[in-house]
Amino acid sequence: MTKKEKQELSEIDICDLFITPAIKDAGWDQLKQIRREVTLTPGPVIVRGNMSSRNKKKKKFADYVLQWEPGVPIAVVEAKENNHTVSHGMQQALGYSDILQVPSTFSSNGDAFASHNKEPETGEDIECEFPLESFPPPAVLWDRYKKHRNIEDDEEALVLEPYYQDPGGKAPRYYQSEAINRTLEAVAKGQKRVLFVMATGTRKTYTTFQIIWRLWKAKRAKRILFLVDRNILVDQTLVNDFKPSAR
Repeated sequence: MTKKEKQELSEIDICDLFITPAIKDAGWDQLKQIRREVTLTPGPVIVRGNMSSRNKKKKKFADYVLQWEPGVPIAVVEAKENNHTVSHGMQQALGYSDILQVPSTFSSNGDAFASHNKEPETGEDIECEFPLESFPPPAVLWDRYKKHRNIEDDEEALVLEPYYQDPGGKAPRYYQSEAINRTLEAVAKGQKRVLFVMATGTRKTYTTFQIIWRLWKAKRAKRILFLVDRNILVDQTLVNDFKPSAR
């Protein structure tokens, strides 16, 4: 393929023909570890008088989120058309990495990868470019993530305890995963008190259920007390978010 032909390809073509194969060849599992077009924020709500609507055109989504295990994101990759430079999408990708709190950020136009490493203690360059065939394997980025989050080897089992997999395909949103993962990391370090604050409508009960599920499955808690201020909330919880734990 000539350079001119490559520059005429769409961003999706660049992903399918160059970026995805390069990531897969580095040892990443396409089904479990590579997520495409991951929505991070759904877009701002526009209010006009008594009417409101969401501006979906301004939603933020990452072209790739790479995860060590489902629900544990460790890197972001931003793709651009080939008529841009390799690092053209880096600033955009760094914003997504900040949202997900991951240390490894990459950008590519299909010719090579640009990289930004927020965890220089691993001995790797903070910023560099490298060929497509040199994309880092999962273990390298997981080790970087562990250093970034200060996860010790003996804490890894609890941190990686699987989420409850909903048969309907419902999965935690990025901010829910962050709250869940940070809580598990704190417990793994022996913390007895953890407080996380979430706004109304952000599915606090679902988030709490996933924390309880993982602690229970990891055998780090035998009995868990869940308190609410009204009986109706207990009933709703048992038939909705907490239903799997009642089986």
